Amino acid sequence: MRPILDLDTPTCKRLQGVFCDIDDTLTHEGRLVPAAFLALQHLQDAGLKVVPITGRPGGWVDQIARIWPVDGVVGENGGLWFYHHKGSLHRSYLQTETVRADNKHRLTELAGHILRMVPGCALASDQSYRDLDLAIDFCEDVPALDDAAINRIVALFEEAGCTAKVSSIHVNGWFGEFDKLTGCERFLKERYGTSLDTATEDWAYFGDSANDEPMFKAFPISVGVANVREFLPRMTSHPSFVTQGEGGHGFAEAIAHILANRAR
Repeated sequence: MRPILDLDTPTCKRLQGVFCDIDDTLTHEGRLVPAAFLALQHLQDAGLKVVPITGRPGGWVDQIARIWPVDGVVGENGGLWFYHHKGSLHRSYLQTETVRADNKHRLTELAGHILRMVPGCALASDQSYRDLDLAIDFCEDVPALDDAAINRIVALFEEAGCTAKVSSIHVNGWFGEFDKLTGCERFLKERYGTSLDTATEDWAYFGDSANDEPMFKAFPISVGVANVREFLPRMTSHPSFVTQGEGGHGFAEAIAHILANRAR
């Protein structure tokens, strides 16, 4: 990974948009960093599109898409995407309502099994707002579990036939083959009629943890905030650049660098 200051002026100038994770990318120690939130607005003021891609639930995505300075939100690790269009909020899902309902029942049963098998973990506090996945908390509202416990949660998801991804706070699991990159691709096609191949050349991605790996791999202009180093052992594809600051402080640092170079 190269320092963010190595991101050159021509690259900054050709950017058309920014995708970003939320938890521990825009936040720090569980709180949204004001400078990071302002950076979203500064990006829009500069004519760039802004789209968070998060593991957070549909209920959160609805609120963020409505009132944050963003052009849309991809949530639940790619399973859904919401955006404003012609004055109303448009919602799309990778799975039908019937499939989602069936999977939710199966995930509820699996949740009980995981909680019994891994002492100290808990359902994520935002689970009731989720549409497609199950989130198991390993450090957000519970004392932090060690890597062995996190790996055990992942294994239990996979044994049940789920896809499992580790974020900075949760292990998320779901039935079906999708990830953040899948949701990003569907969002781009539906909202802008743009292919993923085109977007990877002129959009940047910011993230911090293992569930961001598909995006780090696909986007040459990928940036990890400093705390991404904690999750590098869980990834084979790493971001191209890294900030000095952690979480939202690092995001604000990188956006200031990008916008300063675009103004030259």
